[in-house]
Amino acid sequence: MGKANNPGNNSKPQGKVSVFHILLILVGANLMLLLAPDLGLLNSILFIPDLYTWPATIGGLALLIVGFRGFIKKS
Repeated sequence: MGKANNPGNNSKPQGKVSVFHILLILVGANLMLLLAPDLGLLNSILFIPDLYTWPATIGGLALLIVGFRGFIKKS
C-alpha cells in the first residue's frame, strides 16, 4: 500500500491568483454588460449613441483578455 503525499512533499507549486487581474476582469465584464450596443442594461434605459458604446465594448473585451491572461501566476 502506498503512502499518502504530505503537503510539503508535492512537486507542483500552487499558483497565486492576482487581485489586480480579478479587478480587470470585473471592470471589463461590467463595461460589456452595461454599454453593449442594443443589448446593454444602461443602453436599454438611456439612449447612448454608438460613438460611445462600441469603444466601451471593445475596451471591455480587451480588459477581459488582459485579465484572464495573467489571472493565475506560477509561484
